[in-house]
Amino acid sequence: MITRAAVVPHPPLLVPELVAGAAAETESVRAATVAAAGKLPGPWVAVAVDDSGPSTVVPPLSGTFLGYGVDVPVSLGGDLVPDPRIPLPVLITAWLREQCAVEVSRVELVPRDLPTSECVSFGQRLAGETAGLLILGDGSTRHGPRSPGSDDERSGPFDEHVHSLLAAADVDGLLSLDVELASELGAQGRAAWQILAGVPGPWRCSSAEFFAPFGVGYHVAVWERP
Repeated sequence: MITRAAVVPHPPLLVPELVAGAAAETESVRAATVAAAGKLPGPWVAVAVDDSGPSTVVPPLSGTFLGYGVDVPVSLGGDLVPDPRIPLPVLITAWLREQCAVEVSRVELVPRDLPTSECVSFGQRLAGETAGLLILGDGSTRHGPRSPGSDDERSGPFDEHVHSLLAAADVDGLLSLDVELASELGAQGRAAWQILAGVPGPWRCSSAEFFAPFGVGYHVAVWERP
């Protein structure tokens, strides 16, 4: 049974070598992410949204952040030649694995348009896992003029709402998120959060934080059994 889950973002800025000029500005989200992941028991099952999904990635596997500017090698386990084609969420999972010194059983990648009903079914299938559940997903990409997407005044209320739902471990609220709105705001984490909500509870949230450096929303939360 999954007894604890961590919700984290997966931007390249988590890796200090990739943001040498903004390491201080991104330290808070980095520290919170590593701390949340570090509370998970091993081995991990990770779930993330990526355009390459649906797919399952298993160790041994090695990758590099060279495609994001610096050759920082990471591994899910094993000592293989780094594959430059590894999707970003898998790279971040491997980086977090190394920070937390745990094993990863697999990374499940799902498409960003996965319907809510299928998210629930996916979460239900995870219920019997004996693992820590790592949920990777970013919030809106449209927070203000520094955002990679154009500014959208709906981003603030949307991510505030997601934060409140994660803080309350409100599975019904997460499953009620507007799929179309999340897509319009670039919040690709929606499907991953709804997969978490599909894992049978009960749940309580022990910590929840929200950050928005450079105009992108990042949620960090830890859920556990009461």
